[in-house]
Amino acid sequence: MSQTNAKNQMPRRLVWIDETRCRAFGCSECAWVFEFSGSVTGESLNEAIRKFELQRDIEFSSHNCADHPRTVGAKPPI
Repeated sequence: MSQTNAKNQMPRRLVWIDETRCRAFGCSECAWVFEFSGSVTGESLNEAIRKFELQRDIEFSSHNCADHPRTVGAKPPI
């Protein structure tokens, strides 16, 4: 279940951020960025990818946007 931004009632989305200073998955409504830690292993590449995506999705769904405010003047991810 995703949280919503109180200002515009838009549900947050997991987005790909592709900028010079940052290439990562992040939140559409705040400054949260997925920081992968450790290594993902599996019996196959597909299993390793599924584990990575699961970790990313769990961390995204459990983050609190209020804990990751955007800096003044920062552009929201597209």
